[in-house]
Amino acid sequence: MKKKLGLILALVTIVPLLVYIWRNQTNEELFQVMDVPKFELTNQNNQTISDQDMLGKVYVVEFFFTNCPTICPIMNQNLKEVEKAISDSNFGVISITIDPKRDTPENLKIHADRLGIQNPNWHFLTGDRDYIYKLSTEFNIYVGEDESTAEGLNHSGKLALIDKNGKIRSRYDERGFPILYYSGLNYTDPEGKNGSLAGQYHPQIEWLKEDIKKLLEE
Repeated sequence: MKKKLGLILALVTIVPLLVYIWRNQTNEELFQVMDVPKFELTNQNNQTISDQDMLGKVYVVEFFFTNCPTICPIMNQNLKEVEKAISDSNFGVISITIDPKRDTPENLKIHADRLGIQNPNWHFLTGDRDYIYKLSTEFNIYVGEDESTAEGLNHSGKLALIDKNGKIRSRYDERGFPILYYSGLNYTDPEGKNGSLAGQYHPQIEWLKEDIKKLLEE
């Protein structure tokens, strides 16, 4: 009986310790979500850019459109803050429009200039609409039509982080589960639970900065 009691007490002590160690060891490395979907689109300089062109670079992928009046400007500005914090020639951004009819390379160039983008690895991409929508599905980032909006379009504020080898990566949350994608949005609270266009907090953008630096060192 004493032996069984001792074993139970040992397990009660050791198991939480092992879980704590496992979580901390796991969190040292970023989770590998999947291979980045293959893509080939045209950027703001009328250049063809593909996933193969981005090998050897750490980059972030977003879906957006230039006439978006809500979350797109926030996502673009937050990514500008990321780019400013990283300032590394091996870091890039892929911004894929979901409104290719209006977002021609010429209009994307105007948009990039308006944002003051100087990083040669920040590509605003356009192409065939059906191709782009299929690509968003392969990324598992929502893109769709929404008749309730003036633009007739809707999309997620998720950001995909890709490493130098073309793998989508993510950190783990406080419970030890991979978050898979990062939020490019703003929130009214530091924990990132209440989304708001006017929010002053963007905790997952801070995570993104940290994790990009980690991948650049790999």
